[in-house]
Amino acid sequence: MTANPFAWTFRAQFLTGFALCAALLAYALYVQFGMLMMPCPLCILQRIAFAALGIVFLVGGLHAPRGRVGRAVYGLLAFIPAAAGAGIAARHVWLQSLPPSEVPLCTSMGLDYMVEAMGPFKALAKVLEGSGECAKVDWTFLGLSMPFWTLVWFVGLALGVLWAGFRRR
Repeated sequence: MTANPFAWTFRAQFLTGFALCAALLAYALYVQFGMLMMPCPLCILQRIAFAALGIVFLVGGLHAPRGRVGRAVYGLLAFIPAAAGAGIAARHVWLQSLPPSEVPLCTSMGLDYMVEAMGPFKALAKVLEGSGECAKVDWTFLGLSMPFWTLVWFVGLALGVLWAGFRRR
């Protein structure tokens, strides 16, 4: 295999995408349980998007369709959670950029309780509105928050799945 990931086979690209999603989720669990930082509801939704993307990567990598149509289908299936995750991460970054006077109040209830009390669709709408707990920045790398870095990963992985799914071979 060549060192250039753009020249790798569909299988290698998708299995690498799976490994990246697994590593990102493992780091999120380390932050939660090792560094004792509890995820806000938007963080949990981003984890779900990474997990869904990872599952599509794994299935696509194991299947490794030979035809262009099959690769394109996997590319589109993987693009959906990547785009959704990017949208959630962008919303999270926007909430963190608000001045303190404009930050929404904290909901103080966990995502599981919200889903149980309101139903999944109302809870999702409430979570996407954001809350004060989502606007708090607890972790930075190179001066940028974790939601910013997840946005970078989602955009990079979305571009990667489009490349893997639609390039001529």
